[in-house]
Amino acid sequence: MSVYLNSVIARFEGYKKLGEKTFAQLSDEQLFWHYNAESNSIATIVQHIAGNMLSRWTDFLTSDGEKAWRNRDAEFENHITTKDELLNEWNKGWGCMMNTLRSLTEDDLQKVVYIRNEPHVVIDAINRQLAHYPYHIGQIVFIGKMLDGEGWKSLSIPKGKSEDFNREKFGGKN
Repeated sequence: MSVYLNSVIARFEGYKKLGEKTFAQLSDEQLFWHYNAESNSIATIVQHIAGNMLSRWTDFLTSDGEKAWRNRDAEFENHITTKDELLNEWNKGWGCMMNTLRSLTEDDLQKVVYIRNEPHVVIDAINRQLAHYPYHIGQIVFIGKMLDGEGWKSLSIPKGKSEDFNREKFGGKN
């Protein structure tokens, strides 16, 4: 597998973990909370990410990434009702994408695929999703952090702990 594909897979796996660490900190009720009628709950965002992943990554090299069976608008009308359903949708989308990425070869990277009838070199199509999914995962984390407030456990370096982190990483030599 190419250095690029290994790097992309590692980045995606990192973003998937951020989402899952957020889900783990929240109650079922919090996963369905939304600020107002125009905003999305975490469950709705998950539904959208999963729908996008299934559409984009199914038959990735041979069919348009916007499948005829996808109903994007319905992804924003939440149909998920439990945390188990949320995790099932999440894992279905991620599984589809990761299986596809792991099946690609160096030779595939220069091929052309289509998304909404627009041509993309495979590398660009991957990069497009590498920008899209973290955008939504950032929303998930932000909502989670707002909802959990003081109980929130940082997913990176906690506020005020950068020196401790660097000291640990550099063995006191920074």
